[in-house]
Amino acid sequence: MVEFLFVIKLVVAIAFVLGLSYLAEKVSPKVAGILAGYPTGSAISLFFFGLEVSPGFAAESAVYNMIGLSGSLTFAYVYYWVSVRLSKYNALLSSLAAIASYFVVVWLLHFVSINKYVAFLIPVTFALLYAFLLKKVENIQIQNKVKLNGGILFARAFFAALIILAITTLPRFVGASWAGLFSAFPTTLYPLVLIIHLTYSKQHVHTIIKNVPMGMVSLIIYSLVVSLVYPLFGIYYGTLIAFAVATLYLLLYRAFKRN
Repeated sequence: MVEFLFVIKLVVAIAFVLGLSYLAEKVSPKVAGILAGYPTGSAISLFFFGLEVSPGFAAESAVYNMIGLSGSLTFAYVYYWVSVRLSKYNALLSSLAAIASYFVVVWLLHFVSINKYVAFLIPVTFALLYAFLLKKVENIQIQNKVKLNGGILFARAFFAALIILAITTLPRFVGASWAGLFSAFPTTLYPLVLIIHLTYSKQHVHTIIKNVPMGMVSLIIYSLVVSLVYPLFGIYYGTLIAFAVATLYLLLYRAFKRN
């Protein structure tokens, strides 16, 4: 079952990265940034936790997933902050700084005594803070688009797979505590950011990152709803309810941004 879960998460993550990169090019990096926070890998993990262990265990895991999302939000902001200030080795140094910031934030937060409501408020506060700090970043469209073909799509899929495999495999060799710190790592956002950065420019990445904080609120909401409804309705109805609420948030947010 563990291997089956891993394959599902890998396939879904790669498909999501490719879909978001396509949206960034064909629609806008802004839309890709908003949708980057939609529940994917975390939703699969929580569902299988409920299936293999119990709905209560999955509900408790969802609480800690919310805390971990504070690290994911910090990852995105630090990537932006460092990339603004560098001209050489931009993607590499921004990646290293962002990854380090993720672990620092999650490590510090694991000392905080939490319940599901505190775990919800902390990442929402991070999201609002970073949304404020990024509000002056311009939303830039991709003008000179790369012509997509089978070779480019395969290269992107392979590149995304390498990153996702590295992120999901490394915890097996570093112990349980570090494995927990890895659990909320942005496994789809990071490959997306690198693909757009290496294909186009850091300005296009900044557009994605500008829209990540409010988009990721959908994942925070998803985890909160899971923590509330899994023990009441089970994993099947609970998952449908959580996805419905997360999707409703995104639809309302998009409608609000248009006005």
